[in-house]
Amino acid sequence: MGQGDNRWPAAHVSDVARLYRLAVEQGSAGAKYHAVAAEGVPLKDIATALGEGLGVPAISITPEQAQEHFGFLGFFAGRDGHVSSAQTRVKLAWNPTGPSLLTDLANMRYTQD
Repeated sequence: MGQGDNRWPAAHVSDVARLYRLAVEQGSAGAKYHAVAAEGVPLKDIATALGEGLGVPAISITPEQAQEHFGFLGFFAGRDGHVSSAQTRVKLAWNPTGPSLLTDLANMRYTQD
């Protein structure tokens, strides 16, 4: 939306699964752990990667257009989600090793065989 500079946190599913296991095995009751490998992937980069994979152009739209196009998800698309996993990494010795979101999107199969 807009310029697409808002950021989304991301982590590969294998890293998130490993963090869940660590939280269950070693975590403190009631503690909050952030499964974030990349603290701020710009939405415009995500949209561009998806557009390239699907063979369609990524375009900028206004917040109002996003609400209309995405419905209730438009609210989330416009959020700037800067989240850190620094404390999680220290407390649970969690170090993500999976591919980045953009790498994962670039390697997806977008067509059916």
